[in-house]
Amino acid sequence: MTFTKKANEIFNQAIRDYHLKDHVDTPINNPYERGSIDFNLYLKCWIDTVQWHLEDIIRDPHINPAEALGLKRRIDRSNQDRTDLVEEIDTYFRKKYADVKVKDDARLNTESPAWAIDRLSILALKIWHMKEQTERKDADAEHIERCKAKLDVLLEQQVDLSTAIDQLLEDIEAGSKYMKVYRQMKMYNDPATNPILYKK
Repeated sequence: MTFTKKANEIFNQAIRDYHLKDHVDTPINNPYERGSIDFNLYLKCWIDTVQWHLEDIIRDPHINPAEALGLKRRIDRSNQDRTDLVEEIDTYFRKKYADVKVKDDARLNTESPAWAIDRLSILALKIWHMKEQTERKDADAEHIERCKAKLDVLLEQQVDLSTAIDQLLEDIEAGSKYMKVYRQMKMYNDPATNPILYKK
């Protein structure tokens, strides 16, 4: 089984599990062994799924401003958790391929494997929710057809992105591409680098 086939299955499992209760405060029940790549893939998609619904809620035009601020702070924390987890997944790949002999003409990829996998997780969510739109009973035929066309594009994109990630991992394993990971270094979350925070 390719890495992305397994990843997509785990992403779909996390999304299905979330939608059993479909509430942003539902506790996670990760079925995989803590510290394993499967555990982190499930956790990654769970974080993305909760954040997807937080982003929906905060766009309510009638939301209480104080509630919106609380949600914004929660989304900020979620983004940081997501970033930290992506970097942890990249650490998994760096360890896995640590002993690979890199070829002299090896090339660098534009992004690390984990950041591509981050996009794959978000794509699984887009597919789930676009499929929901195609099944709505309260929407007109034009909306349904428009969403079906978008769903077809998303499914094609999932195949293409999955293929590209698997090819990247094959290239890294063969030494024809190499990993170089730059930490995100988000400045606005750091009290030492955000002037609004360190000037107080």
